[in-house]
Amino acid sequence: MKIALAGGGAFGEKHLNGLKNIDDVEVVSLVGRTLEKTKALAEKFDVGHVTTDLSETLAMEEVDAVILCTPTSMHASQAIACMDAGKHVEVEIPLADNWSDAQSVLAKQKETGLVCMVGHTRRFNPSHQWVHNKIKEGEFNIQQMDVQTFFFRRTNTNAKGEPRSWTDHLLWHHAAHTVDLFQYQTGEKVVVAQAVEGPHHPDLNIAMDMSIQLKTETGKLCTLSLSFNNDGPLGTFFRYIGDTGTYLARYDDLITGRDKVIDVSKVAVSMNGIELQDREFISAIREGREPNSSVAKVLPCYEVLYNLEEGMQ
Repeated sequence: MKIALAGGGAFGEKHLNGLKNIDDVEVVSLVGRTLEKTKALAEKFDVGHVTTDLSETLAMEEVDAVILCTPTSMHASQAIACMDAGKHVEVEIPLADNWSDAQSVLAKQKETGLVCMVGHTRRFNPSHQWVHNKIKEGEFNIQQMDVQTFFFRRTNTNAKGEPRSWTDHLLWHHAAHTVDLFQYQTGEKVVVAQAVEGPHHPDLNIAMDMSIQLKTETGKLCTLSLSFNNDGPLGTFFRYIGDTGTYLARYDDLITGRDKVIDVSKVAVSMNGIELQDREFISAIREGREPNSSVAKVLPCYEVLYNLEEGMQ
């Protein structure tokens, strides 16, 4: 399978590192914002074609599928362009930064019948898969999720500390991980959603702090705190409180509420959530099926984000 990747930033490189571990997959085109930096990344991963124009890549007949790691505001329009060109597409989280665009991507997927998957990586991290398996086996039921998403980003920088060409967003990006995971793990729809945000940054023009509360139809709760102001350990910390135990997850690490380490190394074929996400995308194309975190499956998350945004206004 021949893959094109658009976006040579921090997450684009994470996907390239994951794709090289998947059999019978070749990255044949790399699309970036600046030609010289994109060429350097292409040389590092032995990618033959480099461009700054996505349409040039979409015109390549040999390209079967595209992975989009581009700025958030481009995700929806580029996903639609990929499907219009007959390419399967995996778009990094978030699918869109507004409800209308998210719906438009689903409409295009239904029209074309192509695989369109969104990079909701938490569904694939072994730590969260372990909890999901417990739930499926009837051994654990969530009563509450308590989540903290903390970064220190008072300037426009990416996960590698490099300057960004776009502005990140607590609600439409970082909250999307948890809102989707909460509905995925509980198997229930959020029926109550409320949020408050702190002051907007004078230069970035985004809220730097946010607090979100969610409730499902049977009363399961989620409390989510987000900040770009946190000067300390970075990332997202999940506490699952259930009827038979408590589990704390941070990326690929999982411990009990009493600090007992849980071995999740055998949950999947890799400990790399991005690689597992890409494996699902490629398998879904090969098998002609809907992937986990398809646009249809994650769309309820974006409806909740829209409702939260409306409520704050």
